[in-house]
Amino acid sequence: QVHLVESGGGLVQAGGSLRLSCAASGSTASSYTMAWFRQAPGKEREFGAAINWSRGQTFYAESVKGRFTLSRDNARNTVYLQMNSLRPEDTAVYYCALRRGSYIYDVNWGDYEYWGQGTQVTVSS
Repeated sequence: QVHLVESGGGLVQAGGSLRLSCAASGSTASSYTMAWFRQAPGKEREFGAAINWSRGQTFYAESVKGRFTLSRDNARNTVYLQMNSLRPEDTAVYYCALRRGSYIYDVNWGDYEYWGQGTQVTVSS
């Protein structure tokens, strides 16, 4: 069993920055991918970014590419999502997710086995 805990959400003005954290604990496999999804009110959950834990390869959705950056701290089993140049349309609940395997291009939320509780990000105009 894997337990994911997100932190770092909040309220920020457009153009500002936030950093989200996702700490993983429990029985993680030797090869896995961690990703961030987000869900705005009335909309479907959408993929944001993913990172391969062992090699650090990353993949970003077009909507966040160039503004969001993923990184990881192996010692802390934590992934960070640095979000810059935030826009009102980035407002959503952000979820950390984990799936076994190293394939970072999987954008389907149903393929991810473990989820955090979510953290709210609100960007004001």
